[in-house]
Amino acid sequence: MDNTAAHFDSQIGVPAELQRRLTREHSAQMHRFTRSDEVSIGGGSCVSSRIPTKDAQPLQIETHLATLAVEAAVALVINGIHYAVLMASPAQLEHLALGFLYSEGLIQHSGELLDWEITAINSVEDLQAFAPANESRLIESQAAVNWAHLLSDYEAYVVTLVLNQRCHQRILAQRRQLAGRTGCGMCGMTGLQQALPDLSAYSRYATSDEASSSPNYPVQPVSVEKAAHGRGDNAINGRADNGSPNSSADKQTRPNLEQLLQIRALIESTQATHQLTGAVHAAATWYQGELYLFEDVGRHNALDKLIGWQLRNQVALEFVVMTSRLSIELVQKAVRCRLPWLVGMSAPTSTAVRVAQRYGLGLAGFLRDNRVTYYGDNV
Repeated sequence: MDNTAAHFDSQIGVPAELQRRLTREHSAQMHRFTRSDEVSIGGGSCVSSRIPTKDAQPLQIETHLATLAVEAAVALVINGIHYAVLMASPAQLEHLALGFLYSEGLIQHSGELLDWEITAINSVEDLQAFAPANESRLIESQAAVNWAHLLSDYEAYVVTLVLNQRCHQRILAQRRQLAGRTGCGMCGMTGLQQALPDLSAYSRYATSDEASSSPNYPVQPVSVEKAAHGRGDNAINGRADNGSPNSSADKQTRPNLEQLLQIRALIESTQATHQLTGAVHAAATWYQGELYLFEDVGRHNALDKLIGWQLRNQVALEFVVMTSRLSIELVQKAVRCRLPWLVGMSAPTSTAVRVAQRYGLGLAGFLRDNRVTYYGDNV
């Protein structure tokens, strides 16, 4: 397991071993003009575009090593079924898998996950061992050198999961057919029913019968792993609502602007991989005086990692801050785990606002420049 709070070696907080897994260096060439003389095009009251003038100094070219984020193929094999492939940052994969299982509706609490194992695919033999039978034969029929070249370009992991028998029918019913792209939380869904789920049982407005059929939190807590934390005079005193997952998104529980700006500042100072690469999202929350932050090249993966951590540690949260826009798949995940508030540094979509309002999820966006915008009729 990854404990990203331990043994920080770099100046901005990425453990050296983890940094080697999450990032790679590549030769790069930056082209830029050295003068700021520009001319406006367009006119009137329109917003102008600006281009360099013909008098600009010659193009300056700088060669350097660029640190870039790794996208790894993460195959989820559930009870022997090859269920899905996610493109994700190869860290905290146990949290990613657990959060994904929950947000897909495959498990109702972490106790239904009996065992898991994470394996890095480092050779053609590893690839063949974990491939489905039809793909294994295909690998045998092709030149091994071709697969070796592919493995030098791509990084791959297999997360083998064992769920209890009650979950097996859910797996068969919801099995995806396509790989999930980095920026897509719904890729691979084969029907509108999967993309447009009825989340009434998770709503704050749910009846007692609906609520009784909805997921519980794990029975056995485990030790909390700190993804990143900050303390001091700017620490926010926050506490979950008596451990209950049914907190309501009303004015009394709404995170205020001062709290959110402090959280944003902590995220910016703690989001280590993004500082190195400029290419990853984060999902963060404040719990018992600590900031817990989970990074990934996919925003939905980052939220799944946080949800997986939440389930393993049976904690109730007041809000989650995303460094991205708030799209519908993030809202669906937040409703499923009964988050009171979901906050984004960019805008929500119209669909996200409508669905959040229907199920009682508080939604806020544009957390930037000393401001935040709350959405919906209940603000």
